[in-house]
Order: sequence, then structure tokens, then C-alpha cells
Amino acid sequence: MSPAATGGLLGLLGGVGLVIVVLRSPTARRIRLADRIDPYLRDTPSQSRLLADRTRSGASSRSGLEALLRPFVNDAARRLDRFLGGRSALQRRLTQAGGRTSSEEFRIQQVICAAVGALLGAFLLLVRALSGFGPPPIVGVALVVAGVAGGILGRDWWLGRAIREREEKILIEFPTVAELLALAVTAGESPIGALERVSRLSHGELGRELRSALADARAGATLVQALEGMASRTTVASLARFVDGMAVAIERGTPLAEVLRAQAVDVREAGKRQLLEAGGRKEIAMMVPVVFFVLPTTVIFAFYPAIVSLTFNAQ
Repeated sequence: MSPAATGGLLGLLGGVGLVIVVLRSPTARRIRLADRIDPYLRDTPSQSRLLADRTRSGASSRSGLEALLRPFVNDAARRLDRFLGGRSALQRRLTQAGGRTSSEEFRIQQVICAAVGALLGAFLLLVRALSGFGPPPIVGVALVVAGVAGGILGRDWWLGRAIREREEKILIEFPTVAELLALAVTAGESPIGALERVSRLSHGELGRELRSALADARAGATLVQALEGMASRTTVASLARFVDGMAVAIERGTPLAEVLRAQAVDVREAGKRQLLEAGGRKEIAMMVPVVFFVLPTTVIFAFYPAIVSLTFNAQ
């Protein structure tokens, strides 16, 4: 390792450490009013010694590194949130994914993913500095930046994937839930009673949405408003039509069971169409190895003996 590379690496480490010290110093870190009054408003309920011992044993394995890095990660998450913006859109997407993660936790996860991507690029720079082999320094810096961007975008892509998987589960569960609701209404249950009975029996994503709608109804909202809130938390068109049909049936007094059965039939037909469309796309994708691999191999096996015999006769 050359002296210039060693000096550059030490200078980089020293510069990063100096920046961290300056940013985390009391003069540079602005103390918010919430941070000042939080110790006086925090409630500390008594806890069982068994639970306390278990919590202490789990926390001791992580050492104090998490407590040391948490302020830095939180500040980075807040700055990333200010830089990217779109908190309302992000909160809506998190709600569509199930609402298990808050926007602050999502930004923290994005910061962690960006740090992992930056470490991969920094590892390549370190390998080049130690061995002299690898990409040029400017390419290594570009890899660090690309790792940061890739970590942020990768976590966002994973959120979109979680939304699609959840909506697919809702579509799979929807016909069965609609038929159960129709059966309960036909047996004499009220709409709220049918929703309560079906929500207790179902344990999937649609069941969770029904329980959330019932909680909104118990909190003071009307049943129609609670159902519309359930439809707004997803982008499933079939569920929106189902909510509209139930709202019209409840407000106008039309037979609710027939509406639910019709909705279930429509969703089943839509599922069949989606299966046919997916089969068509898979069929086109299966032509790629056939055209580019199987067919050329077959042609080679068919014409190779003739080519060899012609070449032998020409000689």
C-alpha cells in the first residue's frame, strides 16, 4: 500500500469523524422544546421483574451501539424526509401496505438501507486502497453514491411489492368474505352484525380491514363512512365497488344479500380473467427460451451433418 493511498484513507476517516463530532456537538445540535419537556411528561409504569430481566437480557446482547447510533439515524431520517417530501403520499402507501410501519420508522429503514449500500461502495474503495486492484477512485465514489440511492429506492420498491402482495391477498379472500356476508344477511343478521360475525371468522388481510371499519363505526362514524374509509385504504377496484354497492343498499333499503352475491360473482370472474391474462403473458415469456435457445440448437443438430459431409466432399 502506497504512502499516498494510506494518507488519503486516513484523511478520509479523520474527515468523517470530524464531521460527526461537529454535527453531534451540543452547539450544533438544536434542542427542541419536545426534547426538554419529554422527561417530565414520560410515564414509567412499574414492570414485573421477570419481564424486566428478560428485557435486560435481550438488550444486553445488543450492547450500547444502538443507543449511540440512534440519534444520528433519527436526524438522518428527518433530513431525508425533508429532502424527499411527500409525507402524506408515503403515509397513504404505508396504510395500503397494512399500516404496520409508521412514516418515521420507514425513513429510518431507508437510512439504514442507504448506509448498507454506501458501505458496499466503500468496501470496494478499501479493497483498491489495500491491494491496488479494482475500479478507479472516481468510480468507487460513484458506487458509494449509487449504493446510497439504491438503498433508498430499494426500500421504496419493497414497500410497493408489499402493497401488491397485500392487495392480491385481499382479492383472493374477497369472494369468500362476500358470500359469508350474504349468508349472514340472508339468515337475518343486520349489516353490522354480519360484519362482526364475518370479521371474527376471517383472519386474513380483508378481515383486518373489516375489523378496522367496525372500530371506526364504534368510534362514532356511520357504517357507510366506515366502509368508505376501508375502501380508501386500498387501491382494489373490486373492493371499492363492493363498498359502493353496500352503501347504496344500506341507504336505499335494497336487498343487501343479492348485492353481496353479485359482487362475489364479479370478483370471481375478474379473478378468472386475471388468470387468463397471466397465462397469456407467461406463454409469451416461454417463447423466449424456445426461440433463442431451443430452436437454434435444433437447427444446428439438423444441418451440422450435412455441412460436415459437404465440407468433406469438397476436400
